[in-house]
Amino acid sequence: MSATLPKDKHRIETLLAIMAKLRDPDGGCPWDLEQTFETIAPYTIEEAYEVADAIQRGDRADLKDELGDLLLQVVFHSRIAEDEGSFQFADVVEGISSKMVRRHPHVFGDGEAKTPVAVKGSWEKIKAEERTAKADGKVPGALDGIPKALPALVRAVKLQKRAARVGFDWPQTAQVLDKLAEETAELKAEVDNGAPTARVMDELGDILFVYANLARHLDVDPEQALSGTNAKFERRFAQIEAWLAEDGRTPDQSTLEEMDSLWTKAKNEERQ
Repeated sequence: MSATLPKDKHRIETLLAIMAKLRDPDGGCPWDLEQTFETIAPYTIEEAYEVADAIQRGDRADLKDELGDLLLQVVFHSRIAEDEGSFQFADVVEGISSKMVRRHPHVFGDGEAKTPVAVKGSWEKIKAEERTAKADGKVPGALDGIPKALPALVRAVKLQKRAARVGFDWPQTAQVLDKLAEETAELKAEVDNGAPTARVMDELGDILFVYANLARHLDVDPEQALSGTNAKFERRFAQIEAWLAEDGRTPDQSTLEEMDSLWTKAKNEERQ
């Protein structure tokens, strides 16, 4: 028997009813019923990235669809929680509504913040107070509360920002560049000495961490910077393939020297 659902698909209650039916042991979807927080989490991360991708591409129709997919993840997690008796979707809404009011005292209270910088400072101060309250009387560490599931570069910048707030930071960008040269020399020494992979990985991780710190000092988002370079690499390599195709060949039918020459050509044409 088909389920009876609210007719207005513009209302969140309709989506909640759909998810409730999908998770109903009596006639629900076998796949949806076996899902847990852990099995759904990778999809949640993937959907967030797809939202970001649609924004970067400027595709508003796709963005609408991807935001729907991301909203579904929130509804899905909330339904799993309701099934186990932890919380409901309404609790999620109440929680974020209260948080937004609490963190905007300059809008909903007597606070004052007239610039974006002042707003950000107030926001971080309130977040710190919330972390202290959650610590049940214990003094929270400066790095507490940064999710371990964040992409490594994003988490590196967040760790460094927190450390910088308590004075653990290079005062000048030039010092970060010096540190980068130092770490690069250490990696080269390990590679030249035939160090095991674990040692090389450790040194390479140090370099990536310094690069994240350099990006922070330059006020550049390292994820966005690398994403731009990835797109540039794809674009130029596709041009190489196109030029080779005109000659009836593929990259594996050409030499490195030839492809490197075509890469330089593509690079120069982009700069014109």
